[in-house]
Amino acid sequence: MISEDQIIKLVFGFKVRYLRRQKDFSYQELSGLTGLSTSYLNDIEKGKRYPKPNKISRLAEALDVDYNFLVGLDASKKLQPIIDLMTSKFFKLFPLDEFGISQEKLIELFAQTPDRVNAFISTIFRLARNYQIKGAEFYKEALRSYQDMHNNYFPELERQSKEFKRFYSIEDDGPFTPEFLEEHLQELYHVRVDRETLAGDKMLRSVRSYFSPKTKTLYLKKGISRERESFLLARELGFQFLELDKRPLETPPQKIDSFDLLLHNYKASHFAAALLMDEDRLAEDIRQVARHNTWSPDLFLDLLEKYKVTPEMLLQRLTNILPHHFGIQDLFFLRIEGSLDLKTFSMTKDLHLSQLHSPYNNELHEHFCNRWVSVTTLKKQRMGTHYSDQPLVADAQISRYWETNSEYLCISIASPRFGEPDRGVSVTIGMLLNTHLRSIFYFLSDPQLPVREVHTTCERCGIANCEARGASPRILEEKQRKEEILNHLGELN
Repeated sequence: MISEDQIIKLVFGFKVRYLRRQKDFSYQELSGLTGLSTSYLNDIEKGKRYPKPNKISRLAEALDVDYNFLVGLDASKKLQPIIDLMTSKFFKLFPLDEFGISQEKLIELFAQTPDRVNAFISTIFRLARNYQIKGAEFYKEALRSYQDMHNNYFPELERQSKEFKRFYSIEDDGPFTPEFLEEHLQELYHVRVDRETLAGDKMLRSVRSYFSPKTKTLYLKKGISRERESFLLARELGFQFLELDKRPLETPPQKIDSFDLLLHNYKASHFAAALLMDEDRLAEDIRQVARHNTWSPDLFLDLLEKYKVTPEMLLQRLTNILPHHFGIQDLFFLRIEGSLDLKTFSMTKDLHLSQLHSPYNNELHEHFCNRWVSVTTLKKQRMGTHYSDQPLVADAQISRYWETNSEYLCISIASPRFGEPDRGVSVTIGMLLNTHLRSIFYFLSDPQLPVREVHTTCERCGIANCEARGASPRILEEKQRKEEILNHLGELN
């Protein structure tokens, strides 16, 4: 996190560098005009030094600007968006170093091409305002990019989960029961667990957990599944063992005001997943699954039973395991929730590794393709008289995207939505179908494995006579109409 003092130095240094370049002064020339050494000027421009008033006066005179302009946070129309970004909460809280971006290089870029940077930043600000993109959404997207940058595999966190078990002589690889995890939370960190308090407060009905640092109490929602309890307890062990102080105290987080908060939550969650599903053990289990010549939903349902985890925990864990242990780089994970009548669906979580794979989240209120296995598993689950009659439905298909060469192996598991058993949620992992993937998953040759032509949204899809269409292809039709107008105009030449 950048302090206010650092921000002031950076803004001052940026202005000096920009004005020096505008005057086409070298460091030596500006040094001659001000009496300040070239190394001192260099430190000023990098935001490392802030000169005294008499030296600022010399700089202002040499650069032909007002003293107050140089020390203030106001600037010309050309520079103001850059200054606004540098003084924004985002710039103060976003850990640029995590993405390999140094403040020095960023300031240099700002000063070298201010016109283009200004236009770019202004565009981003307008898009954020027009589409109501708030800080929390930006931090979430940044976290996804961070995961993608590392192929969603963090060896340090894997090592720390193993170190935790070695340090506390935990020889078993699981499955770990809530009782076992609670006992270690109490003994190692003196954190007690309360399952009654949240249940008695209607205002906190949607809160699954809350940690009180003052009383060292982890409040858990009464009635959540043992699998969810295990995850929340293991994640709390992660927060404690990794000593992550900047963290959300409640689940789900009610306020995301920094990237560090999301990143630390992810690290504790990754630690928990590694603790509950040891990477080497799970990788071997996936090898066994992959060697089956025929597809069966039980291949993955059995893994849920073995590790005592939820479908979301298992498939998200595979986004750690598959890139590192199997070299499967092009994949996605998504979570879909259906309305009560299963006519509309929303994507509530997505992660794409290596590229923006289809399907992806669409914020334009379009209808997601009903041919996705994510959707069909939800519908199959609803075939029972009540969700509890058929708590888990797993399925797979090869999704072939309309008018492209892209094919994905998609594996999906649908279950009742937490807290709303009349609604469902499905989680899906998709892997780009290529020679490498075929060499790993033998059941891809199974003729019984469904192959379906799909698209991203109905509004953009031209699949003829689609039995599952949820809306007319209005966006595609509008695009075709414009092309026809251009073709017709071309005939006038």
